[in-house]
Amino acid sequence: MIAAVALSVLLAASTPPSGLRNAKVATRSVAPGGLAAEVKALVASPGPRWIGYSQPVIAGNHRMCCFGSLSDLNKRGKDRFCCGGCALERESSFTINNDDDGPVQLEGSPGLVVLLRADRGRIGKIRAYDDSCGLDAGGLPFTWLADVRPEESIALLGSLVRQMDDDRREDAAGSALAAVALTAHPPADALLESFLARGQPHDLRKKAAFWTGNSRGRRGFEILRRVVPNDGDEDFRREGTFALSQSPVSEAVDLLVTMAKTDSDGEVRGQALFWLAQKAGDRAMKAIENAIHDDPEEEVKKKAVFALSQLPRDQAVPELIRVARTNRNAEVRKQAVFWLGQTRDPRALAFIEEILAR
Repeated sequence: MIAAVALSVLLAASTPPSGLRNAKVATRSVAPGGLAAEVKALVASPGPRWIGYSQPVIAGNHRMCCFGSLSDLNKRGKDRFCCGGCALERESSFTINNDDDGPVQLEGSPGLVVLLRADRGRIGKIRAYDDSCGLDAGGLPFTWLADVRPEESIALLGSLVRQMDDDRREDAAGSALAAVALTAHPPADALLESFLARGQPHDLRKKAAFWTGNSRGRRGFEILRRVVPNDGDEDFRREGTFALSQSPVSEAVDLLVTMAKTDSDGEVRGQALFWLAQKAGDRAMKAIENAIHDDPEEEVKKKAVFALSQLPRDQAVPELIRVARTNRNAEVRKQAVFWLGQTRDPRALAFIEEILAR
């Protein structure tokens, strides 16, 4: 059974995506250890070109495509690609989302298409797409590399992340990180963790944290749990709360609660409260209430009131009214009344009228 699955992955990786259009396609097989040299030779070729290959994708219903770029084709009913498809030579609205209605991709299956655009001796763009996404190559040469091993892809993408970050090509570096994070192979975790290390550029650490939380499941959460709460950079810890909020692992909420209570920086505590509110639930409510009552900084208390306002209305409105009635801090009460007004809820309006009538 395992051998059959492995064979199907290799066969799927040997041919370009079925939705590829408007491309001058050539296919090459990559020998073990030969990916970097193959890509280097293609990059040195004259004129712009696309280089592509397939990789095993992480488990889940990830849909990586564009919307709007090929909608005219869809309206005419000629090409019904996933999400409208992507015109590679035009700027497109790229999206990655979880499609609960789509078939579940099994970890280790093909399904991830990695694309590199080469021109003038360097790689200028990197893209990662669902293999059901229609691709229009704009008439350019398109070299499909078959049999690319995941560990070689991850190593190549890692070197491109570093190079592009050094060149301040942040969008390209972020796209390369996305391709790493979506690859179902253990070395991806180690590479992402290396980009989280102290001393790495701040923007690179921020992007790596996001993709680690968003895509790497349990392994990603364990990496963030080791790195984020103990980091000496308050700005990174603050942004790390967002990365934790993207994790599907339930313990991520517990860690956000702990950071909301105990982090030494008020900005970090406030951000943890905000992202807790987006995840909602009883644990979020309790952490927010504790911050309003117990946090030593008034600014954090005010941020906790804002976080309270982000909860579902049936939770938020009664709690905001309670804070506005009973909290001993005048600024906190004022914030509660302000956010009550923004809800436009009849209960909130009745409470504000009651205050004005006093």
